[in-house]
Amino acid sequence: MALSMLSTSAVHNGMLFLKPSPSFLSKGHMRSCQESIFADPNHAVNGPLFVNLCATSTDPQHDAFSATSALQPDHMRKLLLRSHGRCCSVDTNKSSVSIGNKFQLDDIIESQQFDRDILNDIFEVVLEMERIEKNSSRRKILRGYLMATLFYEPSTRTRLSFESAMKRLGGEVLTTENAREFSSAAKGETLEDTIRTVEGYADIIVLRHFESGAARRAASTASIPIINAGDGPGQHPTQALLDVYTIKREIGRLDGITLGLVGDLANGRTVRSLAYLIAKYQNIKIYFVSPDVVKMKDDIKDYLTSMGVGWEESTDLLEVASKCDVVYQTRIQRERFGERIDLYEAARGKYIVDGKVLDVVPKHAVIMHPLPRLDEITVDVDSDPRAAYFRQAKNGLYIRMALLKLLLLGW
Repeated sequence: MALSMLSTSAVHNGMLFLKPSPSFLSKGHMRSCQESIFADPNHAVNGPLFVNLCATSTDPQHDAFSATSALQPDHMRKLLLRSHGRCCSVDTNKSSVSIGNKFQLDDIIESQQFDRDILNDIFEVVLEMERIEKNSSRRKILRGYLMATLFYEPSTRTRLSFESAMKRLGGEVLTTENAREFSSAAKGETLEDTIRTVEGYADIIVLRHFESGAARRAASTASIPIINAGDGPGQHPTQALLDVYTIKREIGRLDGITLGLVGDLANGRTVRSLAYLIAKYQNIKIYFVSPDVVKMKDDIKDYLTSMGVGWEESTDLLEVASKCDVVYQTRIQRERFGERIDLYEAARGKYIVDGKVLDVVPKHAVIMHPLPRLDEITVDVDSDPRAAYFRQAKNGLYIRMALLKLLLLGW
């Protein structure tokens, strides 16, 4: 193993301890050292390789570093950079991705990152955040931390809930709402350069972008946590987390539920992310109800099939609604149609949740919507106790409080 600036210290109980040399302590050296490790063709072990980084500093900004994680290049680099080069070890035996109080994930990019155990643990932290939010003497556990919100697309709920979450936990916010027009992106600056610049000002970045995959690009560039707040028609993982949490709170369970996903399923990053996440649970059935021009794409259907999730396509909203525990309505997104306004007009208004739908929805069921809505849910539905979409939006605050706490401080 070529470790250039790292020296092997000892092997104990399957853990290979690596001792950083003084020259390893700068970010530039840590980055080049990490890259040299992965460039070494002789670097191989039997089974998964894991890295543990332990902060020994008494600096309160760094007292939460303790992690064991799969040795992937981007992940390893972030751990090295975030640990400031302190004592590190490689575990060749453990299959867990966490140790101590370090959160398992460096970034929140897509729903596929989560498993049931992580979700259950996150939801426990969410309950703690609900208690903190309701307590007038809120714990300021993120005092001294700065969050930057970079939004290249419009947002109300996501941006404000993240900013509220940070402030309710004692942190501060740097924000730009229309970064596509009012940031250096308008001058031609690349996303990567923007991220490299902004990470020098903040401890965590929340990014919304118009291109699918932008959050992954940002995460591969940054040495601080990146949260995907929606990347074009790609994914919106924090929305999926709050959706699943809402279903659990409203219905009382996640296994064995039936969902009707309605509206713009081709461009809807919320329903795509929800499909990925709900597939972690057992005995799930999904109905897709949408105009032909915005039907759910094959990648999601194939994924659900591979996970053993039953799904059907239907054109009859009333029939589907009568079978569902959750009717999840979405907006037909004009901004995704480009110049084909004719296709947008043909799709809009075809499926509407109104009094007729309420008449067939089971009494225990809920109606959800990621918002904003136009006319796809009539306002008279709002007063029905099964209308959960504003409670759903409030849950976004608690989910995002939990994620900020976990990414910055750990468990």
